[in-house]
Amino acid sequence: MSGVVLVVEDDRELRELVRRYLERAGHAVHTTGSGAEALSLLETGGVGLVVLDLGLPDVDGLEVLAAARQSREVPVVVLTARSQVEDRIDGLRRGADDYVTKPFSPTELVLRVQAVLHRTQGAGGVAEAASFGSGRLRIDDPRHEAHLDGAELELTPTEWGLLTALAAAPGRVYSRYELVNRVRGYEFAGYERTIDSHVKNLRRKLGDPGGEIVETVLGVGYRLGWSRDH
Repeated sequence: MSGVVLVVEDDRELRELVRRYLERAGHAVHTTGSGAEALSLLETGGVGLVVLDLGLPDVDGLEVLAAARQSREVPVVVLTARSQVEDRIDGLRRGADDYVTKPFSPTELVLRVQAVLHRTQGAGGVAEAASFGSGRLRIDDPRHEAHLDGAELELTPTEWGLLTALAAAPGRVYSRYELVNRVRGYEFAGYERTIDSHVKNLRRKLGDPGGEIVETVLGVGYRLGWSRDH
């Protein structure tokens, strides 16, 4: 995987709107309304691009922008209500790769994200496979292949969607509702109740470590229990 698109936006509805559009365009997405969590995720690694609101409640968005540029040269698309020309110039000077002002078109934002990724990763670049658990689990998104201990996993589209959604942010707990939206790309009446069955089937195919890889968090949902290798 070339890296998760991290959406940092304190408005929950707007955050979810951006996530849905990006995921429908094929991007793995992690969202947060916290600048502090964004800084932690950038430090951990695995972030391929940040869509960043500058007006965060806990940390100045410019601090997140600086961290993205200094630590791993992660590209940043600023998404903000600061629409003055001076604000745009300041953001670009501080290292933003693009600047989108509110209100905005979600479709245009997706196109801008893709354009930045195209520029920063190269037109012919192939996303790298990601490995977890000291190399035991390997997920090759471009090839649509997953291997455990060297053996290829035969997954249904739903099982593949669940595994890659969880692998986008190891350790993060996803509710069943979130997983429905990530796997289906939209709300689907009644589908949320079937997530447990799909998880059970996925664990069965993962064998003995299935419960360690896809962990249950009682009363909340599921998470990937194995860390991503660096």
